[in-house]
Amino acid sequence: MNKSKLYKSISDDLNSKLHLLEDKPEETVDTTLKALWLTAAGLPVSAHRSKNLSIPDLSDKQVETLYKLINLRLNNTPLAHITKRQNFMGIELLSDKRALIPRKETEILGKKALEISKKISSEKGNIKVIDVCCGCGNLGVAIATYNADCTVYSTDLSHEAVELTRDNINFLNLNKRIHAKQGDLLSVFETDEFYEKTDLIICNPPYITSSKVQKMDSEIASNEPVLAFDGGMLGIKIIQKLVHEAPRFLKENGWLVFEVGSGQGQFIVQLCERSGAFSEIETDPDDSGIIRVISARK
Repeated sequence: MNKSKLYKSISDDLNSKLHLLEDKPEETVDTTLKALWLTAAGLPVSAHRSKNLSIPDLSDKQVETLYKLINLRLNNTPLAHITKRQNFMGIELLSDKRALIPRKETEILGKKALEISKKISSEKGNIKVIDVCCGCGNLGVAIATYNADCTVYSTDLSHEAVELTRDNINFLNLNKRIHAKQGDLLSVFETDEFYEKTDLIICNPPYITSSKVQKMDSEIASNEPVLAFDGGMLGIKIIQKLVHEAPRFLKENGWLVFEVGSGQGQFIVQLCERSGAFSEIETDPDDSGIIRVISARK
């Protein structure tokens, strides 16, 4: 069977069988098949990157590999775990079970943090950025990639997530710009090197309530670490701690920028206001007008 016929045959089959998640809008039947096809050909790419690439001819052995990859996907293995790639803000990252797969919605946070980082560095030169709950390192990597005037310190409670972050740092040759350490929230920065010397703290914390974590789609629950989702009984346990602890590390006029769950925004804004630690608070909504990012200036 020639390439076009094979592609159409598999695509028609996937149309009726593929289970797609709302929080990964970049994954469609077409981008899924293209990403798997390219991976079978020895050119692993994310769904996002596959959109702009043409598919090569496959050998018989590669066709066999393609069908194996398709079966994995139909059995609820996340696409990013099969291709070992996920795109975040235009950057191809390594992805596997060790950390949360970066979501498109978190690019709202990434773009806001990058904008603030560039504003600070244009005034002050090289700046110090801390990426808390770093997961696979996507936010710190994005800031360091697009802003040459910063040094990023990434941290996560999970040893495995920190190892994946280090793999991404190496993969993207950012070893001199990003440093990753394992620790609970800001605990590894409890030194004079960071107290009131940090320009920007960014965080994509766990913010789903414990009860909802238990009801998540099996593709997520079976393949991504619960630690990356569970924000406690009300979903705001980590955020409350972050808002309380961050000011000790921030310089005067330094910023804390973090993601919140749908419906949590207004309450968290009030939490920041009541803390008395911040002189300015901004919010950024998603396409539905729901607050998803909060930025607070000390």
